[in-house]
Parts: sequence; structure tokens; C-alpha cells
Amino acid sequence: MPPQPQRSLRHEYELFVEEEIENYKESIDRSALLSIGDEAVSRLGSGAQILLTELLLCDEVNRIIFKRLRLPGYTTWRRRRLKLAKERRRPEHWGLTADHVAVRAMAQASEGRVLIAGDTDEGSALYLAANGCEVTAVHREDQMLQRVLVAANDAGLAERVRAMAADLTTWEPDAPLTAVICTPAALAGLSMKARRRVIEVLQSATADGGLHVMQTIGTTKRRAMPSLDELRARYRGWSVT
Repeated sequence: MPPQPQRSLRHEYELFVEEEIENYKESIDRSALLSIGDEAVSRLGSGAQILLTELLLCDEVNRIIFKRLRLPGYTTWRRRRLKLAKERRRPEHWGLTADHVAVRAMAQASEGRVLIAGDTDEGSALYLAANGCEVTAVHREDQMLQRVLVAANDAGLAERVRAMAADLTTWEPDAPLTAVICTPAALAGLSMKARRRVIEVLQSATADGGLHVMQTIGTTKRRAMPSLDELRARYRGWSVT
């Protein structure tokens, strides 16, 4: 996946204003909207004679709505936006502790590409995205992925989060990874041969100096999971902690 182009704050502000105005138009009935249109015609007609084009009329309607909604100017919006961005870079904002796996991965993957395989909580994905990472969540169940995507959209981080309904035995990264977080659900139930292939694929897709966080040690009554000895064997040549 090629890196997403970064939007300027000015462009983000323009999108914010446009969305607020369009939402307002959709929230009022037709007669109220026509009344605003009449007000716009009156305002334009009170000045020097000009050709009333549809574009001019639309711009004037938007200016009237902008004032009615008391939307902030760019300087005020920018100050609030930067303050919020700083707050969202803190793990505590997303309900994460300092020793959470996502925080550990972030120390290694700042503004890199991170794969979260298996059970994905929204906080982890959004924390990484808020810190500039391109996050890919892979899980067998679409319902869990949809929760992550909805949360990312609500937080304004949808451009940095994508979800793939797939199994690690069939899915492969399409770009180098900076960090990989594997939760117990990612490898549970796979045979040793399948786990070996999955880990080899993820290792080959990870850039030099990258980090793998494997939350898969031990066994459960229902699903076999790799042991610590198996992981150490698979990660021979890596720094294991």
C-alpha cells in the first residue's frame, strides 16, 4: 500500500466547514433553505450590479449558514485541532497503559506501517494511527473489523486505518512493515507448519529493525498456540525479549 498523501491543515479546515454546512442544509426543510436563498439574493442585489450566477448564489448561501452556525475561523480551529492531536498521541487518551503492546510497537514504528493480526481493539489501532502510523487490521471476522473502521471514521483517522477480512494463512502484506502485533487469535488453531509459514511471511515483509510482538505463548483448551520455545526457534537471529 503506497503511503497516503498528507492533507494540509488548511485543507482539513475547508473540509470541516463544507461538511458542517452540508449537514445543516440536510437538517432543515426545503422552505427554510429557500428562505436562506432569498436572503442571499437580497444581499447580493444590495451591492453593485453583478451577474447572479448559481456559483455566486451558492457561495453567499454558504456564508450565511457559516455565520448562523458560528463556525470557528481557521486560526481558532487550527489551535483546537493541534491541541486535540497532541492529546490523541497519548496512550491514555485511548484507554491504554504505558506497557500496552501498541505503545511498545509505537516506540519502534513511529509513522511506519503496523499490522495488527487477530483480535483488534479500537484503542490500539487508533492510538497508532493518531501517532502517524498506517495501520492494517487483519481478522477472520468482518464484524470486529467494522467496529475498528467505524471508530477510525468517527475519530477522523479513517485514512490511516484499513481492515482486511482474511486469515494469515492466505493473506500477505503488500508493503514493508515496521511492526507486527499478533494477538492470540491470529495463530491459534493453526498447525505448526502453518504457523511457520505465516511467521516466515511476516518476517520477510518486515523492514530491518522492525518489531514483532507475539501475544501467543501457551495453550488453551480449545486451540493450540505456539510455545515460547517454538517462537524462539522461529525468531532465531532476532533480538527476543
